[in-house]
Amino acid sequence: MTLWLPSSPLLLASKSAIRAKVLSDAGLAVETTPADIDERAVEAELTGDGATPANVAGALAAAKAVNVSLKAPGRLVVGADQTLSLGSERFTKPADREAGRRQLARLSGRTHTLSSGVALAMDGVALWTEVDEARLTMRTLSETFIESYLDAAGEGARTSVGGYQFEGVGANLFERVEGDFFTILGLPLLPLLAALRRAKAVAA
Repeated sequence: MTLWLPSSPLLLASKSAIRAKVLSDAGLAVETTPADIDERAVEAELTGDGATPANVAGALAAAKAVNVSLKAPGRLVVGADQTLSLGSERFTKPADREAGRRQLARLSGRTHTLSSGVALAMDGVALWTEVDEARLTMRTLSETFIESYLDAAGEGARTSVGGYQFEGVGANLFERVEGDFFTILGLPLLPLLAALRRAKAVAA
């Protein structure tokens, strides 16, 4: 069953399988078309102005949505992005297993913040952007457990900011979370659905 009203599916400017599943499970017709942007360049422009991690997440989400919307005239596009911050320190997706190990060791026993941005665009114009945040406290991890986790997570440890996928084996890393589950997954779903209802794209 779909609650999606337009004749063309919603375009997700990402190759994220979990974000596509979240949208589909919510009753939306969705197609994926990864954005082609230089994320580090967008971040550099913003961080030069003292932008917060939330500002960066929102700007990246909007940039992705706009990028894909330019290639798909008349289509509604959703973009999403996520930043992870530990105080003033920001994390990105680990490049390899060793980088993942270092990130997990740094986050071990501490509380970090996930800032998840989501945006809608059409025909090269950003129509709406919102950012939601969640706080996650990682339990104290032994070196042995970190290695066992990385073995179990495989490539998944390198596809998410911070080196974990909370919806899977990454849940074993945490002792407490504060915030919305969808925000932790990198797609603030409830604000997005409200925006889509206002745009008359989802049944109200």
